[in-house]
Formats: sequence, C-alpha cells, structure tokens
Amino acid sequence: MKIGFIGLGNMGAPMAANLAKSHDVVGFDTAAAPEGLTLAESAAAAAKDADVVITMLPNGAILRAVAAEIHPAMKAGAVHLDCSTVDVESARAVAAEADAAGLQAVDAPVSGGIGGAMNGTLTFMAGGTAEAFATVQPLFDIMGQKAVHCGDAGNGQAAKICNNMILGVTMIATCEAFVLADKLGLDRQAMFDVVSTSSGYSWSMNAYCPAPGIGPQSPADNGYQPGFAAELMLKDLNLSQMAAEAADADTPMGQAARDLYAQFVEGENGAGKDFSAMLPRFAERTRSTT
Repeated sequence: MKIGFIGLGNMGAPMAANLAKSHDVVGFDTAAAPEGLTLAESAAAAAKDADVVITMLPNGAILRAVAAEIHPAMKAGAVHLDCSTVDVESARAVAAEADAAGLQAVDAPVSGGIGGAMNGTLTFMAGGTAEAFATVQPLFDIMGQKAVHCGDAGNGQAAKICNNMILGVTMIATCEAFVLADKLGLDRQAMFDVVSTSSGYSWSMNAYCPAPGIGPQSPADNGYQPGFAAELMLKDLNLSQMAAEAADADTPMGQAARDLYAQFVEGENGAGKDFSAMLPRFAERTRSTT
C-alpha cells in the first residue's frame, strides 16, 4: 500500500517506521523524521494518492482541522485511519465528512504505549464499516498484536475511553491499597503475592505494579519515568467524563479519578511522571491532608 502518515510524535514515529519496512510511507510532521520515511511538505501532500492516510494527533480539534485539509487531497475510496485518542463526537464528525467526500474512515485508538508502538505490539480498538476495517487490517497486523472491530464510527474511541476509565480507577485503588498495607505493617511483596492471585487481581497490579521492586518491571522501577504519563491519563479521563455527560451516564468513580489526576497533574507536580506515581503521592499524605 501507499500510506500517508500524519503525526510523527512519540507514538506515531515508531508506528510509521514499522510500516515503512514493508510499505511506501510518506510522512508529515513539524519536527520528527523517522528513518525509512519520505517526508512531505504538508499534510495534504502526504495524503495525495495514498491508499490509506493515518493520523496520530493530540486532540479532536486538531484532528478536525487536519481532516479538513487532507480529505480534499485524498483519492476516491481511500481510507482515513485515525489512531488518535479523541472525543467520540469528533471521531464521528470526521467519519461523516470522509463519507461525504467519497472516502472511508476508521477510528482506531491504541493501547500499549511507546513500547508497544516500537515493538509492533499495540492493541487497536476500531470503529467504522466492516469494509474499511478489512482494508486496514494488514496494517494493524504490522503495527500491533490485536485489532478489535467495535462497530460503527466512533465506537473505537468509545472502547478506548471506557477501557482507560477503568485503568485510571484501578490504578488509584491499587496505589491506595499499597499505602494502606504499608501503614498496617503488611509487607509489599506479601501484599502483591496475595492480591495478584486473588479477587483484587487487575492489570494495574499484575502487569504494571506501582510499587518499585514488586512484580514485573514497570515505570515504578525507573523513578516513575513515564510509560504512560499522568497527563495523558488525565486527558483520557477528561474524555470519559465528556462522553458520560453527553450520554447521561452516571460515572462517579470515573469522575473521582479524573479529579484526583487533575489535582496530581495540575497542582502537585505530577506532570511528566508516570500515572502510577500516584503511589508515592498517596504515601506522602494522611486522611487529614488537604
């Protein structure tokens, strides 16, 4: 395939580099220049004549602006594959615009972080028609280890938002439990050995343990340097609450997690740290801490 790739940041650059090993990839970004790519002078130039145009962008407003630029440049029947994590409304609006322009669209946010992007082990949650999903399936096979077709346009974003709301809530609960265990005199390794094989089992505990030296290696073992930054978790939790408000869904735990990450990132120097750095954050506090 001929592929246009717009958004060559921490995630997009390694994804594009993996695709360039077996496809003709033309990229566009303001700074990055991954090895193996031809670089275009504009997003529209990268999209011209491409079979698939992939976007990996920071938010819905930027996605809409880029879509408005690239859709007129894309050839009829081409697929706009958006791998950004954005609000459901933006994803559905861009898909409708693509359809009106004679194009296909798939929204497919990813899970797996920078390591997954580099190693080609991402998970994709995709929304769009079955035909469009089938067209880009070979690209998912290169960039990731799993792709799930979640239904119509916007459902990929819906799946990502719901997944990361669970992740934010469970990480906070895991960090709280470790701090409570500390204060009760329970050894952290004993805590892990019990919970990781009991009903408290979760990905936050078993695969991404926030306690240094416990469980598989995680950002906690590297001074909480981000694998998934706290500000990105805050972004996703903000999206979850935007979606909950639009759908009139009661999500008090999701809202509480959003508020805690907002406090951590915006008021407690949490920006630039991994989202699991909530553990030392709780360890420094008491029930009376304001």
